Amino acid sequence: MKVYTLESQTVLNTSIDKAWEYFSRPENLNEITPPDMQFRILTDVSGKKMHAGMIIHYRIQPAPFMSFGWTTEISHSVDKQYFVDEQRFGPYAFWHHQHIFEDKGTHVLMTDIVNYALPMGFLGRIAHAIWVKNKLSGIFDYRTQVINRVFPK
Repeated sequence: MKVYTLESQTVLNTSIDKAWEYFSRPENLNEITPPDMQFRILTDVSGKKMHAGMIIHYRIQPAPFMSFGWTTEISHSVDKQYFVDEQRFGPYAFWHHQHIFEDKGTHVLMTDIVNYALPMGFLGRIAHAIWVKNKLSGIFDYRTQVINRVFPK
């Protein structure tokens, strides 16, 4: 199994308190996910904050006529520092996503480190090269655009 890593950094023009308040609320995932993904949270997360042990069920459509259920667990969480979501069931053979928040005084540096693997061996590696890698990068690019509107300079 080939494990890939995607790393992304975003400067949040806000305080650590406001950054954590925004990103620790699962319902905000809808806002930062591209509309073409038709991302839906199936778990009632209204008003809830992420915490270790939290299980969240989603439905995503990464391409037309390709829809998946996805279940993640928040496996680790330290208030105003980081949280980790890990896939329990879904389209990946492996998914481990670290969200790290560093208070820089005038802004927050948010670092995402995603380690992931695709199923289907050789076919999964081909899919990664021609589609998945670019799709994931596009999702993070979209998220950066939304974040810049949520926390303007």
